[in-house]
This record gives sequence, C-alpha cells and structure tokens, in this order.
Amino acid sequence: MTDSTRPDAPSLITFAVFTGPGQIELRQAAKPVLADGEALVEVLGCTLCGSDVHSFLGRREVVVPTVLGHEIVGRVVEVGPAGRSGPARCTDGTPLQVGDRVVWAVVASCGACDRCRRGLPQKCRSGVKYGHTQLCSGREGLGGLSSHCLLLAGTSVVRLAEAVPLEAACPAGCATATVAAALEPAGDLTGMCVGVFGLGMLGLTACAMARQAGAAAVLAFDPEASRRDLAVRFGATAAGRPEELPALLAEVGADGFDLVLELSGSAVAVAAAIEAAGVGGCVHLVGSVFPTAEVPLDPEQTVRRQLTIRGIHNYAPRHLEQAVQFLEVCHARLPFAELVSEWWPLADLEAAWAAAITSGAIRVGVRPR
Repeated sequence: MTDSTRPDAPSLITFAVFTGPGQIELRQAAKPVLADGEALVEVLGCTLCGSDVHSFLGRREVVVPTVLGHEIVGRVVEVGPAGRSGPARCTDGTPLQVGDRVVWAVVASCGACDRCRRGLPQKCRSGVKYGHTQLCSGREGLGGLSSHCLLLAGTSVVRLAEAVPLEAACPAGCATATVAAALEPAGDLTGMCVGVFGLGMLGLTACAMARQAGAAAVLAFDPEASRRDLAVRFGATAAGRPEELPALLAEVGADGFDLVLELSGSAVAVAAAIEAAGVGGCVHLVGSVFPTAEVPLDPEQTVRRQLTIRGIHNYAPRHLEQAVQFLEVCHARLPFAELVSEWWPLADLEAAWAAAITSGAIRVGVRPR
C-alpha cells in the first residue's frame, strides 16, 4: 500500500459480464494494475440508461462480452503513477485524490487525433467508451455494473459534492451532460419558446435546464400522463399529448418553436419536431441512438424556414462540468429522488433488468454493495 491507495482498496473486483441479449453473469478478477494517469474507483451507484436496456434486449448493437453501465458515481480508492503526462486529474486541473467522490465522461479520449482537436473528444478515433467496450483481461471494470471501475488516462473526471444524492448524480455523465451539450448550440435561451419531445430522463432534465437557462416557455410532449405531470414539476410551463401541440403553441402565442429538442428517438416524434420548428428555429435530435424508420425531409421548407437541424451525441468535458454545476445548484428543489424507482445489488441483476424493462420507471439503479 502507498499514500495513493486507500487502506481498504480491494484485491478482487466483481463485475457483470453481458454476453448477448438477455445474458449476464457475475465474475471476479484481480484488481487492475494501474498504468500512468489511471485511477480506480469504487462504484457507489449506477443507473440503467435507456440505451443500456436497448443493448440488453438486443435492439442496439454492442460488442460482447462487455460490462454495461455508464451512468456512474464512484469514490476514488487508488491513484496510479503520474508518468510523463502527469497524474490523473479532474477537469479543473487538480490531481485526483483518494476519497474523491466523482463522475466521469462516457468516453476516454486521446486528446491528439483530428476529432479531439476539433472539439469532438466524444468521437475520438481511439476513444474508449465506458459500458460499451469489449472485456479485456487485466482491464476489467470498464462499466458501471461492477464493484469498481477503472478510470483510464484521458477520462474527463469531475468532483461531485457529497450533498448531491445518487438519484440525481448518477445520470450526470450521460443524460445531464448530454442535455447541456444539446442546449449549447442554441445560444442564449432567454425569452425563447422551447419544445421538448419525449419525457424520459433526458426530457425531464431538458425541461429543468432550459427553464434554468431563461426560456420563457417550455412545452413538453409525451403520450404518458405520469411523465407529463413530472415535466411540469421539472420546470415545463405546460405539458401535453403530442396531438395537443398546436393548441399549446397557440396558448403561448407562438407559431413554432425557437428550439426543439427531440429526445425519444421515435421516427414519428422526429418528424413532428421538425414540423414544429418556427422560422429560424433549431431542431436538435438527441434520442435517435437506435435504428428506426427513416424520416422524410422537405428541403424547400427547410430552406424557406431557415431551419437548423443538428444531431447531438454525447458531449465534451465542459458539458460534464456544466451538468455537475446544475445538479449541485438545483437538485434539492427538483424531484430527482423520485426518478429512480428502486436500487438493486449486483447479486440481483436479473431483477434489476426486469424492473428496468417492465416497470415503466424513469430509472432503476444498481448499488454494488
């Protein structure tokens, strides 16, 4: 043991290996030997994202075997050697310390390829994606369904206040940071009319962050009444069924949205989102991360209405920082605690997956201990 290792750091880690649709098994391995700039964290909690469920059910392509889970909060138990590039650091430039409570980006990037240099580290040519990477001996624990997670060099890590509960904090490295990235290209939202399509974790977070950013009206749409009710509690000024869109726009005196966020991935919703954008409006597609039907696009209307249609996938380090800042400020006044319906231990993963698939909950969580 050294000063960079917690006294109770493990000799073994336990992790759940996904081998194909509906197939998962617990395994153990020796804790990884840390390379330069790496760290080992104890997983405090991991929530099951919608994309995890799609992967588990075989609706979304993922390499196997792998350790799923990327909405993770952890506590640093060991810090590796500094090496030529220095020690493992947080995004604020300070070295990681044993005991830090942290969240981290879904992609560890190289920082040197053309995409990283263009400000797209989430699309790094040699990036490693937590919860999506093929299992490799000695590098186990690169997903959240594990007792411990290995943080690779090139991972954007942000410290997290102890006061932010796991229910709010786990999605920071996925839904919350992705919404921050989705809002950024629209610029200053002050006074804008924003439409939010799809009221899962992404949509509810978008309602809250758009209002926090100054949007005058946030109209939220989802077929499920319970999710519409939640949207109002998360800051939406009104929420309705998709067919109520024209009436709700009329109530706020708008003939289209300044910004539309499509977060469900439904082809029908994508088409409706594009149709609902006003002149000069922006349509940001975020939820389309699994195969669906193609959506027709009218080029003439796109030109005449001067629309901007943009795809948003994952995020850059600054968006993770913004996500944590938002949660630290707003978690106490928003009902995040209600979004995770239940927590399961690693030993009961079959029950956790069943709940995530059938319960209709926004999130189900796994706490390894």
